[in-house]
Amino acid sequence: MPFEHASSDSSASKVVSMDTDVLPLGERALRSILDHVTLVGDEAETTYLEVKSSLDLSSKAGVAKVAKFLLGAANRRPHEAARHLHGYAVLVIGAQKGVAPGVPRGVEAHELEDRLRPYLGPQFPAFEFGRIGVDAENEVLFVIAQPPQDGQTIFPCHKSLQGDERRDSLEDGAIYVRGTSNTRPARSGEVLALVERARGGGKPPIELEVEVLGSICRVDRVGEVLEHLHEFEEENFKKQEQPATNAFASTSTFLASSILGGTGPQSAEDREEALDAWRIGKPEHIAKGREHFLGVGLPGAGIRVVSRDRFIGKPHLIVTFHDCELLDHLETDDADYEKVIEPVVRRHDPFGTAIDYSALRPFPRGHPVAWSNRGKDAEVVLTPESFRPNVPWTSDQDDYVILARDPQARSVTVTWVLTEDGNDAVTSGELRVPTASLIDATDLFTAVFLEED
Repeated sequence: MPFEHASSDSSASKVVSMDTDVLPLGERALRSILDHVTLVGDEAETTYLEVKSSLDLSSKAGVAKVAKFLLGAANRRPHEAARHLHGYAVLVIGAQKGVAPGVPRGVEAHELEDRLRPYLGPQFPAFEFGRIGVDAENEVLFVIAQPPQDGQTIFPCHKSLQGDERRDSLEDGAIYVRGTSNTRPARSGEVLALVERARGGGKPPIELEVEVLGSICRVDRVGEVLEHLHEFEEENFKKQEQPATNAFASTSTFLASSILGGTGPQSAEDREEALDAWRIGKPEHIAKGREHFLGVGLPGAGIRVVSRDRFIGKPHLIVTFHDCELLDHLETDDADYEKVIEPVVRRHDPFGTAIDYSALRPFPRGHPVAWSNRGKDAEVVLTPESFRPNVPWTSDQDDYVILARDPQARSVTVTWVLTEDGNDAVTSGELRVPTASLIDATDLFTAVFLEED
């Protein structure tokens, strides 16, 4: 299938494609891969393609980087690897966007194998080695990993190496896997999936497509705007007319407050006590106000899931939005200024009939969607009755709002882990999701609370 890459060149909207239905063996196929790399650079990197602009294969650090790539490629799941390049994975050495200067000639495959063996171990599968000459002194090298197979064991690293950067280090016994564009230590679900691969049997492997519906929002200056509005509330309270001094006026004001729902404390002392209490509770007011403000102001999001060619009974799917926050989604009609900006003194409801309908959770028992914030990440748990083969299952987009914690983040990482009833296998995946356009909190507040319909 063709791999399509949307160019980031603002001067033209173009799509760069590479044919991934070919075997990456032979000069013609390798030149096609090299052309793609020089066209898009590091953006060419995927689960089956890695790019190094320069690498010294005579050094321990250079050999360790090749070993890490091969370990990650060997620990892929067969059905996922088979989608591109017939399951092979390729490391390109000596190329970058716009140019392929190569590396010095002289690297021999058997010498590289000898240097790699301490890291890969004696049972590691063979790899292919290719080269394209640049000039008399330099060449571009290709390290080509074999397709993974069902029944293969897990391939751990056999030797430690401390690199200049942590990401370049290797740990004895560590299990490395290929992510969307890098090689990294395996997560628990990925280790269990490799255990299932080693068993080589059981149910057909799960192939799940997970898509985020709606927007991952970005809002700037939320705290600043809410702080300013609370300062305005305090100043406005201070400027309010002082209470009447004659007995008749005081009695009238008291009756009006009691019967019609007045503003509460009338004496200067009461007003000062109310303001002091309001100041003490201000951090909590701002936190609650922020939730209401963003809940009514931002669009909701959901998740779409498709299981390819396989029935999944009683799935338990955990979707994690890294460096994100989840907030309850509220209808625009629920927008309440006093829930965003806590008044110093609330008006009294003499009949006690006020009901906060927005706080009521209308979800029926057994609702298949739950969400929470865990540290800096946000987690959505989906527990429907089943995922039917090739039939999309979609959650509603009125449950929660997804907010990127960093307003400058152009995209966020989303990972997921799936288990099913009666199956020990764990399936996991990762995707990168672009965020929505940045919104200023002042503009959002104006749109929700100040603009007329």
